[in-house]
Amino acid sequence: MEVALSPVDNAQLANLCGPLDENIRQIEAGFDVLVRRRNERFSISGEKSRLTADALLHFYAMAREPLSVDEIQLGLIEFLNAPVRRISRSADGTTDGPQLVTRKAELHGRTPRQVEYLKHIQEFDITFGIGPAGTGKTYLAVASAVDAFERDLVQRIILTRPAVEAGERLGFLPGDLAQKVDPYLRPLYDALYDLMGADRVARLYEKRAIEIAPLAFMRGRTLNHAFVILDEAQNTTPEQMKMFLTRIGIGAKAVVTGDITQIDLPKGQMSGLKEAVEVLAGVRGIAFTQFRKEDVVRHPLVARIVEAYEARQKA
Repeated sequence: MEVALSPVDNAQLANLCGPLDENIRQIEAGFDVLVRRRNERFSISGEKSRLTADALLHFYAMAREPLSVDEIQLGLIEFLNAPVRRISRSADGTTDGPQLVTRKAELHGRTPRQVEYLKHIQEFDITFGIGPAGTGKTYLAVASAVDAFERDLVQRIILTRPAVEAGERLGFLPGDLAQKVDPYLRPLYDALYDLMGADRVARLYEKRAIEIAPLAFMRGRTLNHAFVILDEAQNTTPEQMKMFLTRIGIGAKAVVTGDITQIDLPKGQMSGLKEAVEVLAGVRGIAFTQFRKEDVVRHPLVARIVEAYEARQKA
Protein backbone atom coordinates (compact mmCIF):
# COMPACT_ATOMS: atom_id res chain seq x y z
CA MET A 1 0.00 0.00 0.00
CA GLU A 2 1.17 3.52 -0.78
CA VAL A 3 0.32 6.86 0.78
CA ALA A 4 1.43 10.37 -0.23
CA LEU A 5 1.50 13.21 2.28
CA SER A 6 0.14 16.59 1.21
CA PRO A 7 0.58 19.48 1.15
CA VAL A 8 4.30 18.76 1.11
CA ASP A 9 6.27 20.60 3.81
CA ASN A 10 9.86 19.48 4.27
CA ALA A 11 10.14 20.72 7.86
CA GLN A 12 6.87 18.98 8.79
CA LEU A 13 8.02 15.80 7.04
CA ALA A 14 11.30 15.89 8.98
CA ASN A 15 9.39 16.30 12.27
CA LEU A 16 7.22 13.31 11.37
CA CYS A 17 10.17 11.05 10.57
CA GLY A 18 12.35 12.13 13.49
CA PRO A 19 16.16 11.90 13.68
CA LEU A 20 17.39 9.09 11.42
CA ASP A 21 13.73 8.11 10.81
CA GLU A 22 13.39 6.98 14.45
CA ASN A 23 9.66 7.81 14.52
CA ILE A 24 9.07 5.70 11.42
CA ARG A 25 10.88 2.79 13.10
CA GLN A 26 8.57 3.18 16.09
CA ILE A 27 5.52 3.08 13.81
CA GLU A 28 6.88 -0.04 12.10
CA ALA A 29 7.38 -1.78 15.44
CA GLY A 30 3.98 -0.71 16.75
CA PHE A 31 2.00 -2.02 13.78
CA ASP A 32 4.40 -4.85 12.84
CA VAL A 33 4.70 -3.56 9.27
CA LEU A 34 7.48 -2.56 6.87
CA VAL A 35 7.59 1.11 5.82
CA ARG A 36 9.71 2.48 2.99
CA ARG A 37 9.91 6.21 2.24
CA ARG A 38 10.83 8.20 -0.85
CA ASN A 39 10.42 11.90 -0.06
CA GLU A 40 6.74 12.42 0.88
CA ARG A 41 5.65 9.02 -0.47
CA PHE A 42 5.46 5.97 1.81
CA SER A 43 5.18 2.32 0.79
CA ILE A 44 3.70 0.07 3.49
CA SER A 45 3.52 -3.72 3.61
CA GLY A 46 1.90 -5.82 6.34
CA GLU A 47 -1.49 -6.75 7.76
CA LYS A 48 -2.03 -3.31 9.32
CA SER A 49 -1.11 -1.30 6.21
CA ARG A 50 -4.37 0.67 6.17
CA LEU A 51 -4.07 1.54 9.85
CA THR A 52 -0.44 2.53 9.38
CA ALA A 53 -1.39 4.85 6.53
CA ASP A 54 -4.03 6.51 8.72
CA ALA A 55 -1.47 6.90 11.49
CA LEU A 56 1.09 8.50 9.16
CA LEU A 57 -1.49 11.05 8.01
CA HIS A 58 -2.50 11.71 11.62
CA PHE A 59 1.08 12.20 12.85
CA TYR A 60 1.92 14.36 9.82
CA ALA A 61 -0.89 16.74 10.75
CA MET A 62 0.58 16.92 14.27
CA ALA A 63 4.14 17.45 13.05
CA ARG A 64 4.20 21.24 12.85
CA GLU A 65 6.49 20.84 15.87
CA PRO A 66 9.01 18.00 16.40
CA LEU A 67 7.35 14.79 17.58
CA SER A 68 8.94 12.90 20.46
CA VAL A 69 9.17 9.13 20.65
CA ASP A 70 6.76 9.29 23.61
CA GLU A 71 4.14 11.08 21.51
CA ILE A 72 4.51 8.50 18.75
CA GLN A 73 4.24 5.51 21.10
CA LEU A 74 1.26 6.90 23.01
CA GLY A 75 -0.45 7.77 19.73
CA LEU A 76 0.12 4.22 18.50
CA ILE A 77 -1.76 2.88 21.53
CA GLU A 78 -4.84 4.84 20.48
CA PHE A 79 -4.55 3.70 16.87
CA LEU A 80 -4.18 0.06 17.91
CA ASN A 81 -7.60 0.46 19.55
CA ALA A 82 -8.91 1.95 16.29
CA PRO A 83 -10.71 2.51 14.09
CA VAL A 84 -14.13 2.27 15.72
CA ARG A 85 -12.85 2.16 19.32
CA ARG A 86 -10.40 5.06 19.11
CA ILE A 87 -10.77 7.70 21.82
CA SER A 88 -12.52 10.65 20.22
CA ARG A 89 -11.09 14.15 20.45
CA SER A 90 -12.80 17.50 20.13
CA ALA A 91 -11.43 20.41 18.13
CA ASP A 92 -9.60 21.84 21.14
CA GLY A 93 -7.73 18.55 21.65
CA THR A 94 -9.64 17.28 24.68
CA THR A 95 -10.85 13.69 24.87
CA ASP A 96 -14.24 12.24 25.71
CA GLY A 97 -12.94 10.81 29.00
CA PRO A 98 -12.36 12.45 32.40
CA GLN A 99 -9.87 15.32 32.43
CA LEU A 100 -7.46 15.11 35.37
CA VAL A 101 -5.83 18.02 37.19
CA THR A 102 -2.15 17.07 37.45
CA ARG A 103 1.18 18.51 36.38
CA LYS A 104 0.70 16.60 33.11
CA ALA A 105 -2.00 18.56 31.30
CA GLU A 106 -2.27 16.01 28.48
CA LEU A 107 -3.00 13.05 30.78
CA HIS A 108 -6.08 11.07 29.77
CA GLY A 109 -7.25 7.54 29.10
CA ARG A 110 -5.57 6.17 25.98
CA THR A 111 -7.84 3.16 25.48
CA PRO A 112 -11.57 2.62 26.02
CA ARG A 113 -10.91 0.53 29.14
CA GLN A 114 -8.62 3.21 30.56
CA VAL A 115 -11.40 5.77 30.05
CA GLU A 116 -13.85 3.37 31.71
CA TYR A 117 -11.41 2.89 34.60
CA LEU A 118 -11.10 6.65 35.18
CA LYS A 119 -14.88 7.01 35.11
CA HIS A 120 -15.27 4.16 37.60
CA ILE A 121 -12.78 5.80 39.96
CA GLN A 122 -14.70 9.05 39.86
CA GLU A 123 -18.14 7.46 40.24
CA PHE A 124 -17.53 4.62 42.72
CA ASP A 125 -16.08 4.60 46.23
CA ILE A 126 -14.13 1.38 45.61
CA THR A 127 -12.67 0.45 42.23
CA PHE A 128 -10.64 -2.61 41.23
CA GLY A 129 -8.23 -2.33 38.28
CA ILE A 130 -7.01 -5.78 37.23
CA GLY A 131 -4.76 -6.70 34.32
CA PRO A 132 -1.25 -7.12 32.93
CA ALA A 133 1.74 -4.85 33.43
CA GLY A 134 1.83 -1.63 31.46
CA THR A 135 -1.92 -1.03 31.27
CA GLY A 136 -1.77 2.09 33.47
CA LYS A 137 -3.58 0.61 36.46
CA THR A 138 -1.35 2.18 39.11
CA TYR A 139 -0.36 5.34 37.25
CA LEU A 140 -3.96 6.32 36.45
CA ALA A 141 -5.02 5.52 40.01
CA VAL A 142 -2.28 7.82 41.39
CA ALA A 143 -3.26 10.47 38.82
CA SER A 144 -6.87 10.23 39.98
CA ALA A 145 -5.72 10.60 43.59
CA VAL A 146 -3.71 13.72 42.70
CA ASP A 147 -6.72 15.08 40.81
CA ALA A 148 -9.02 14.52 43.80
CA PHE A 149 -6.49 16.15 46.13
CA GLU A 150 -6.00 19.18 43.87
CA ARG A 151 -9.79 19.64 43.67
CA ASP A 152 -10.04 19.43 47.49
CA LEU A 153 -12.25 16.35 47.26
CA VAL A 154 -9.97 14.53 49.72
CA GLN A 155 -7.61 15.76 52.42
CA ARG A 156 -4.80 13.26 51.91
CA ILE A 157 -3.41 10.58 49.63
CA ILE A 158 -2.45 7.19 51.04
CA LEU A 159 -0.56 4.69 48.88
CA THR A 160 0.18 1.17 50.09
CA ARG A 161 1.26 -2.22 48.83
CA PRO A 162 2.23 -5.57 50.39
CA ALA A 163 5.98 -6.09 50.94
CA VAL A 164 6.12 -9.31 48.93
CA GLU A 165 7.99 -9.48 45.63
CA ALA A 166 9.22 -12.38 43.50
CA GLY A 167 10.48 -14.54 46.34
CA GLU A 168 12.45 -11.81 48.12
CA ARG A 169 12.22 -11.38 51.88
CA LEU A 170 12.65 -8.19 53.90
CA GLY A 171 15.29 -9.81 56.10
CA PHE A 172 17.72 -9.94 53.19
CA LEU A 173 17.57 -6.19 52.65
CA PRO A 174 19.89 -3.77 54.51
CA GLY A 175 18.79 -0.99 56.88
CA ASP A 176 15.93 -0.38 59.29
CA LEU A 177 12.29 -1.20 58.52
CA ALA A 178 11.66 2.02 56.59
CA GLN A 179 14.72 1.39 54.42
CA LYS A 180 13.77 -2.26 53.91
CA VAL A 181 10.29 -1.49 52.55
CA ASP A 182 11.33 1.55 50.47
CA PRO A 183 12.21 -0.48 47.32
CA TYR A 184 8.71 -2.01 47.32
CA LEU A 185 7.11 1.45 47.44
CA ARG A 186 9.42 3.11 44.91
CA PRO A 187 7.01 2.78 41.92
CA LEU A 188 4.43 4.77 43.90
CA TYR A 189 6.96 7.50 44.66
CA ASP A 190 7.94 7.63 40.98
CA ALA A 191 4.33 8.14 39.87
CA LEU A 192 3.80 10.93 42.42
CA TYR A 193 7.03 12.68 41.44
CA ASP A 194 5.96 12.57 37.80
CA LEU A 195 2.49 13.97 38.51
CA MET A 196 3.23 16.53 41.25
CA GLY A 197 6.96 17.17 41.21
CA ALA A 198 9.47 15.88 43.75
CA ASP A 199 9.64 19.12 45.78
CA ARG A 200 5.87 19.35 46.27
CA VAL A 201 5.61 15.66 47.12
CA ALA A 202 8.33 16.11 49.76
CA ARG A 203 6.50 19.08 51.33
CA LEU A 204 3.17 17.26 51.39
CA TYR A 205 4.86 14.16 52.80
CA GLU A 206 6.23 16.21 55.68
CA LYS A 207 2.73 17.58 56.35
CA ARG A 208 1.37 14.00 56.22
CA ALA A 209 -0.95 14.98 53.38
CA ILE A 210 0.75 12.16 51.45
CA GLU A 211 1.48 8.84 53.09
CA ILE A 212 3.25 5.88 51.48
CA ALA A 213 3.47 2.78 53.67
CA PRO A 214 3.44 -1.03 53.51
CA LEU A 215 0.05 -2.67 53.90
CA ALA A 216 0.83 -3.98 57.39
CA PHE A 217 0.82 -0.36 58.64
CA MET A 218 -2.88 -0.01 57.73
CA ARG A 219 -4.16 -2.41 60.38
CA GLY A 220 -6.33 -0.83 63.06
CA ARG A 221 -6.82 2.46 61.25
CA THR A 222 -9.92 4.18 59.86
CA LEU A 223 -9.12 6.25 56.79
CA ASN A 224 -11.49 9.22 56.51
CA HIS A 225 -11.47 11.84 53.71
CA ALA A 226 -8.58 10.06 52.01
CA PHE A 227 -7.84 8.66 48.57
CA VAL A 228 -6.32 5.23 49.25
CA ILE A 229 -4.58 3.04 46.68
CA LEU A 230 -3.61 -0.58 47.27
CA ASP A 231 -1.08 -1.55 44.61
CA GLU A 232 0.15 -5.08 43.74
CA ALA A 233 -2.95 -6.44 45.45
CA GLN A 234 -2.43 -9.92 43.97
CA ASN A 235 0.16 -10.40 46.72
CA THR A 236 -2.27 -9.80 49.58
CA THR A 237 -3.74 -12.65 51.57
CA PRO A 238 -7.54 -12.82 51.92
CA GLU A 239 -7.19 -11.56 55.50
CA GLN A 240 -5.10 -8.59 54.39
CA MET A 241 -7.56 -7.70 51.61
CA LYS A 242 -10.50 -7.78 54.01
CA MET A 243 -8.53 -5.69 56.50
CA PHE A 244 -7.72 -3.09 53.83
CA LEU A 245 -11.25 -2.79 52.44
CA THR A 246 -12.71 -2.36 55.92
CA ARG A 247 -10.34 0.55 56.65
CA ILE A 248 -12.32 2.81 54.30
CA GLY A 249 -13.96 5.64 56.25
CA ILE A 250 -16.25 8.63 55.66
CA GLY A 251 -15.48 10.65 52.51
CA ALA A 252 -12.85 8.17 51.38
CA LYS A 253 -12.22 6.57 48.02
CA ALA A 254 -10.20 3.41 47.39
CA VAL A 255 -8.58 1.90 44.30
CA VAL A 256 -7.18 -1.65 44.29
CA THR A 257 -4.80 -2.64 41.49
CA GLY A 258 -3.14 -5.92 40.64
CA ASP A 259 -2.31 -8.62 38.12
CA ILE A 260 -3.55 -12.07 39.10
CA THR A 261 -1.09 -13.69 36.66
CA GLN A 262 1.89 -12.45 38.71
CA ILE A 263 1.23 -13.73 42.22
CA ASP A 264 4.38 -13.99 44.37
CA LEU A 265 2.75 -15.50 47.46
CA PRO A 266 3.98 -18.87 48.77
CA LYS A 267 2.70 -21.84 46.80
CA GLY A 268 -0.77 -22.84 47.91
CA GLN A 269 -1.55 -19.43 49.46
CA MET A 270 -4.82 -17.94 48.17
CA SER A 271 -4.53 -14.43 46.71
CA GLY A 272 -6.72 -11.85 48.42
CA LEU A 273 -7.30 -10.16 45.06
CA LYS A 274 -8.59 -13.33 43.40
CA GLU A 275 -10.92 -14.00 46.32
CA ALA A 276 -12.16 -10.39 46.35
CA VAL A 277 -13.09 -10.57 42.67
CA GLU A 278 -15.28 -13.60 43.41
CA VAL A 279 -16.74 -12.40 46.72
CA LEU A 280 -17.45 -8.77 45.77
CA ALA A 281 -18.56 -9.21 42.15
CA GLY A 282 -22.20 -8.44 42.95
CA VAL A 283 -21.71 -5.83 45.67
CA ARG A 284 -23.31 -2.50 44.82
CA GLY A 285 -20.95 0.47 44.92
CA ILE A 286 -17.85 -1.47 43.83
CA ALA A 287 -16.60 -1.28 40.24
CA PHE A 288 -14.26 -3.63 38.36
CA THR A 289 -12.17 -2.82 35.28
CA GLN A 290 -10.50 -5.81 33.63
CA PHE A 291 -7.58 -4.65 31.49
CA ARG A 292 -6.23 -6.71 28.62
CA LYS A 293 -3.07 -6.77 26.54
CA GLU A 294 -4.65 -4.27 24.13
CA ASP A 295 -4.53 -1.69 26.93
CA VAL A 296 -0.77 -1.84 27.43
CA VAL A 297 0.58 1.72 27.26
CA ARG A 298 4.30 1.09 27.11
CA HIS A 299 6.74 0.29 24.37
CA PRO A 300 4.78 -1.45 21.56
CA LEU A 301 6.76 -4.64 22.16
CA VAL A 302 5.32 -4.98 25.69
CA ALA A 303 1.86 -5.85 24.36
CA ARG A 304 3.36 -8.55 22.14
CA ILE A 305 5.41 -9.90 25.07
CA VAL A 306 2.23 -10.17 27.16
CA GLU A 307 0.47 -11.89 24.26
CA ALA A 308 3.34 -14.37 23.85
CA TYR A 309 3.25 -15.34 27.53
CA GLU A 310 -0.55 -15.72 27.44
CA ALA A 311 -0.23 -18.03 24.43
CA ARG A 312 2.41 -20.10 26.24
CA GLN A 313 0.15 -20.51 29.30
CA LYS A 314 -2.74 -21.70 27.13
CA ALA A 315 -0.55 -24.21 25.22
